[in-house]
Amino acid sequence: MQFTAAQIAMIINGKVEGDPNAAVGSFGKIEEAKAGQLAFLANPKYEDFLYSTEASIIIISASQELKEPVKGTLIRVEDAYTAFATLLTKYQEVMTQQMVGTQDPVYVASSAKLGENIFLGAFCYIGEGVVLGNNVKIFPNAYIGNKVTIGDNSIVHPGVKIYHDCVIGKNVTIHAGTVLGSDGFGFAPQPDGSFKKVPQIGNVIVEDFVEIGANATIDRATIGSTVIRSGAKLDNLIQIAHNVEVGNNTVIAAQAGVSGSTKLGNNVMIGGQAGIVGHITIADGARINAQSGVSKSIKTNNAAVTGSPAFDYTSALRSQAVSRNLPELEKRIKELEKLVQQLLAEKV
Repeated sequence: MQFTAAQIAMIINGKVEGDPNAAVGSFGKIEEAKAGQLAFLANPKYEDFLYSTEASIIIISASQELKEPVKGTLIRVEDAYTAFATLLTKYQEVMTQQMVGTQDPVYVASSAKLGENIFLGAFCYIGEGVVLGNNVKIFPNAYIGNKVTIGDNSIVHPGVKIYHDCVIGKNVTIHAGTVLGSDGFGFAPQPDGSFKKVPQIGNVIVEDFVEIGANATIDRATIGSTVIRSGAKLDNLIQIAHNVEVGNNTVIAAQAGVSGSTKLGNNVMIGGQAGIVGHITIADGARINAQSGVSKSIKTNNAAVTGSPAFDYTSALRSQAVSRNLPELEKRIKELEKLVQQLLAEKV
């Protein structure tokens, strides 16, 4: 499939510099792109490649000043990275819209309700009472449990398991191997030292425009719902425990974990391998550095924390700077102690 510079410029609201009829059929990195491919420049570190790339079309920022001539056709936009992301999204939509129909074999319960333009990959399972919206794509080996609802335009990749009663919104993407709605970690200690399982009878609700990476696990609530709010983005290998609430547009990097009943605010940013204890709240806009351990609530909006236990980011950096100088500080303290002893001896 070929697209001209003029067509692409219309999609991303850009301005063409060069041949508007220049055509591309695929994408390439600016340092490697060949003729017939489209590339983009957003990071200034890659500017030198702008003048050597073979790409037929390059998306660049409107403010980018050229130091020398460029071979390809340019499309200038307000934000090159965002424009490129928009273009990739449109391309992906075109490709997925072509996937319609049911491969063989699949199991679809008689009580399931399927919307229009559905794709069901081989060996997927659609349980009793399932409702799938329009343009939903379920890839091979996915399991959709009883009474699950999945909204329009959502994509469930291979091997995803969605347990019974979970609710998935519109335009949600769930990547391979992820499990939604498995039991929360609820066990009541008994007098004899054993543990009695507490039934987990809630569900998981994933609102619209959420993306969940591969091999993540989101536990169902004990009672009520574990909720992932609209626009949240979860990386691979993330654990979300029972009754957690993840706020709107919150992003969580890989290998992070959030313990039970913790409430994350809107626009929170959590770095990789961070751990958050249960039953606390994290204020809107909080930033939690990678490998931090958060053991108490963050009550101030837009606060930044780091370390384990995590505390104010700026204070933590000062502490680290001081700790690096501890050997020198110890030496100076010993010298001062000797000087004090000498002064005291002279007085005597």
